Amino acid sequence: MGGGGGSDVKNAVWMRALIMAGMILGFAVVSYVGLGVVVADMKHHTWEDEEDKYDKAKKAYNSAIKDETIQSDDKDSSEFIAYATAYNDKTDAHLSYLTYRVAGLAILFVGIIFTAFLVISGILNSSRPDEHHDEHHGHDDHEHHGSASPIIFSLGCLLFLLGFPEFADGLHGLMMGSTKGTIGDLSVSMIGLVVVTVGIANWWREDLPFNGYGEQLATSDPFAGQHIRKAGIWVFLMSEVMVFATFFSSYLRMRTEWCTKWALDDGKCSLESGESVVLTASDYLRPSGAKLDKFGESVGDFWTMLPGAVNTFALIISSYTIVLALKVAKSHDYKVPSGPLGRLMPTKKAAIRNYLIITLALGTMFIVLKLVEWSHLIAEGFTVGTEQGSIFYVATGAHGVHVFAGLLVMLYMIFKADTVEWDEENAQGIEYFGLYWHFVDLAWVVIFPAFYLY
Repeated sequence: MGGGGGSDVKNAVWMRALIMAGMILGFAVVSYVGLGVVVADMKHHTWEDEEDKYDKAKKAYNSAIKDETIQSDDKDSSEFIAYATAYNDKTDAHLSYLTYRVAGLAILFVGIIFTAFLVISGILNSSRPDEHHDEHHGHDDHEHHGSASPIIFSLGCLLFLLGFPEFADGLHGLMMGSTKGTIGDLSVSMIGLVVVTVGIANWWREDLPFNGYGEQLATSDPFAGQHIRKAGIWVFLMSEVMVFATFFSSYLRMRTEWCTKWALDDGKCSLESGESVVLTASDYLRPSGAKLDKFGESVGDFWTMLPGAVNTFALIISSYTIVLALKVAKSHDYKVPSGPLGRLMPTKKAAIRNYLIITLALGTMFIVLKLVEWSHLIAEGFTVGTEQGSIFYVATGAHGVHVFAGLLVMLYMIFKADTVEWDEENAQGIEYFGLYWHFVDLAWVVIFPAFYLY
């Protein structure tokens, strides 16, 4: 994306990005303290109590077997029942602790990234005095043209991906309180994120003053007469279809070779000598769907599936809210809705901004719940180290990255809605981003049944 120069945007406008950053960081810190510290500490104490009960029940059970009071295969004994109950309670307490701890940390991490983008963009773009802006004010400043932002952004992505393996280990260690990861592991990827932020800050400067005039048109088939940016987003989405088609084709190719637990239970497949049941994410997500534990009970937690189900509705609703933002932006005579919604959308400007904020909140909830879900799956034994785990985490992780990238663009759109505003003349910016967001939504609608239910 390219745009006219931002020389006609006053420093006071850019400094409002710092106000937004402060609000977001404040919310993230409060959420982290509330969920990741206060509630998580209470859940951690509960987990420790349940571990003590488990250790006592285990000791009593083993003593009873040693004293030959009960047999090791006597599952009706009070000692065994107490042992099994304590084990399940300990496991549930651990998962409950992970839910709040990871949710708090995820909100804090996302909030810090949002804050960094706003602060860096605000400071870089307000670095020149207003007199210098006025000297370069002109009609060309409103026209879209070539931009260096994509090159800077691509360089940042390259650095981020080069350091991603160490970044993932370091982040996991920090989130789980492990000594495995260190701050140094995050360095290369964090430098990449800074470069990405600079590229996006430059794009903000170029695009913010764009008022709808000077949109370049394609001159050759098959997009002749179409806006170049619209043609570009469709070409980009076609390449994205190929990326996700690779994930799905790989998954289907491997999936046809697996004999899963539910298929074995239903007589749909049989195990040959030396083969074992393949446990997919859907097995771990369904109640009693996965492997048997030491007590002969099947592992599987409905609450591990719940985030994925909630995320499905969240993305569908977010596609609707961004359409509402576009509808309001293109309207010539905005009418304030009646009832409580009218107080939330008192003006056209407020309506566009608030619909975009709702979309951002729903997308952020998707990322947070995704990390909570992953923490549950890993705790239950479904890791990236297996072929079924690798394709699951790669596919859902790639989709999560696309959601997060969309959130960063949406952050800018909210900033523009709150400053220079969207209207019927420049609303195509919302429209083009909406095409991307709908694609992300549709991709998840396919991912959810394929990876979570099948």
